[in-house]
Amino acid sequence: MTHTHTWEPTGPGVLRLPSGRLIRGRGLRHPLPEGPLPTFALYLRGRRPPAVEWEHRWVRWPDFWLPSDRRAAAGALREAWERAGDERVEVACGGGQGRTGTALACLAVLDGVPGQEAVAYVREHYSRRAVETPWQRRFVTGFDPPHQAEGPAHRG
Repeated sequence: MTHTHTWEPTGPGVLRLPSGRLIRGRGLRHPLPEGPLPTFALYLRGRRPPAVEWEHRWVRWPDFWLPSDRRAAAGALREAWERAGDERVEVACGGGQGRTGTALACLAVLDGVPGQEAVAYVREHYSRRAVETPWQRRFVTGFDPPHQAEGPAHRG
């Protein structure tokens, strides 16, 4: 996997997954960080996010809650994880903590981190305040993405 088109590992909000994939988490209420723009973003909001010039997907996800359509959210998370192998992927909600942290923890599960350890992983490597509610923690622990024949989640 090449990382020539991904984030700088020490950039603001950048989470390094165990596979080496780099994903930037951020809050949309904060200014866009300086530097390269995302090539793909996953926006987690209760209502449609403002238009951006890069490719993105919107997951309807009200503040402090869970995705309105969990199956669609799982598909969007898998797409973000796959694209993070060689693209600048951003995951963002309003504040960059609860929904973003929950999504990043689910991406860690896709990357092979056990569901019971994923929240702690994201809190250690992204933000201590990531994943804000008990139901968000349960969502991560029970996150069972559609299984495919490739990816670190299937290593022995």
